[in-house]
Amino acid sequence: MTEIKSTMEKVLERAASMGSASREEMQADVQLKEGMRMAADYLQGTEVDFSQVVEAKNVSGLLKRGLVLVFLRNISLPRNADLQRAERAMQGLLELAKGSGDLVSVFRDMKNILDHYQKHLKEIRQQVEEAFRQQMEQALSQQTGQKGLGLKIDPALHPKFQEEWSRVKVDLDDQYNKVLQQHKELVAQRFSVAL
Repeated sequence: MTEIKSTMEKVLERAASMGSASREEMQADVQLKEGMRMAADYLQGTEVDFSQVVEAKNVSGLLKRGLVLVFLRNISLPRNADLQRAERAMQGLLELAKGSGDLVSVFRDMKNILDHYQKHLKEIRQQVEEAFRQQMEQALSQQTGQKGLGLKIDPALHPKFQEEWSRVKVDLDDQYNKVLQQHKELVAQRFSVAL
């Protein structure tokens, strides 16, 4: 019978392996995290001077990688109508690239994708609500034998609607995320960063 390791044993093994990290690996980790911290500060609205990253020859590629990864991670489909975080991330990447023309067109496309997603999401939701409302009214009229009872039916309150809407939204999100991911990969290639 195999022996099951306790949580404490696993923690001790992990700590031992972390202790064996070389000095270079620890410095690389510090550089990467510094880039991530700079990007997070920038996204929070703090003024960050990227000139040291863009112009300095001795700046680690890991610092830039940390910046790029955080910015790309923040370009995503909006959960609400707010695109400010994604726009700020695109602006940060433009500053890193010194306003490179090829990225301007990629970001314009990304912005259009995000705008179109919001409009499409709203339209699809209205269509699903209307189709569900009609189904509910038809079912009600079959049960009562009367048509047009004048009841206001809110399909969003019905659990079946939530299931259907959730399924439709996941499909829509998948479609838009694929296109957005292709654009992110172009940006990552521009910065020579692997996603």
